[in-house]
Amino acid sequence: MRDYVITVNSTVDVPKLWLEERHVPVVALKYTIDGETYTDMEGLTAKEFFEKLREGKMSVTSQVNPEEAMEALEPFVKEGKDILHLGFSSGLSGTLNSMRLAGEMLEEKYPEAKVIVVDTLCACMGEALLLHKALQKKAEGKTIEEVAKWTEENKLHICHNVTVDDLNHLHRGGRVSKTTAVLGTLVQIKPIIHMDDNGALQVIGKERGRKKSLHKIVDMAVERSKGWDNEIIMITHGDCLEDAEYVAKLVREKMGVENVFIHNIGTVIGSHTGPGVVATFCMGNKR
Repeated sequence: MRDYVITVNSTVDVPKLWLEERHVPVVALKYTIDGETYTDMEGLTAKEFFEKLREGKMSVTSQVNPEEAMEALEPFVKEGKDILHLGFSSGLSGTLNSMRLAGEMLEEKYPEAKVIVVDTLCACMGEALLLHKALQKKAEGKTIEEVAKWTEENKLHICHNVTVDDLNHLHRGGRVSKTTAVLGTLVQIKPIIHMDDNGALQVIGKERGRKKSLHKIVDMAVERSKGWDNEIIMITHGDCLEDAEYVAKLVREKMGVENVFIHNIGTVIGSHTGPGVVATFCMGNKR
């Protein structure tokens, strides 16, 4: 059996070191802010990035093109390895198409190679949670086909429960109307968002006040994870660690899960959510 690597896009939003320790190569997206273009996971720190957003600077993201994808993946095929790529949701980016094209070109160029590209329909640490599970399966000795099959069968069981603090940022990104943003901000309305079955973000509710919205994303995780064995819960935040730690405390109390992994949201996903986003990620019933 040929050896294989599991690769991801930079939108997994976990520390680079975490990925390096697990030998997971990254195909990175880019973003442009304040006239400068940066590679996701490189360049600006989360603090610097969110400071610019708070100053009113806009960040524009750009997808990976097929040539960049090919360049990133080819070295592994040359080493005689197959590739399982867990890609950023096609509902949020055209990057998945580029990864698929690169995979097809590589299989054509190297007929002995196998490149499987999975549309995770996940984002941020939802992708990371699916990766974490896939790595466990690989460590158990599962083949590339078996791990790919497992991810396809379970990707819609990765639940994303999200709240944002700043409606104005969602308005700037074209996600909500100006009226909604202005009125919502006046009365402290905090939208509750989830990832739907098409891998797109949908506003599914609203809470009045920050504390209530933080409780809501934990209550959603509690409800959705019933009957599922979650040995880890992941939490991301847009430069609001205190809120993320408060959510972690609620997770430990309400879900009984001690292993909670907190990390800053990345610069590409953060471009769309703005600062103040908090989200929980768990395995659970269908979205």
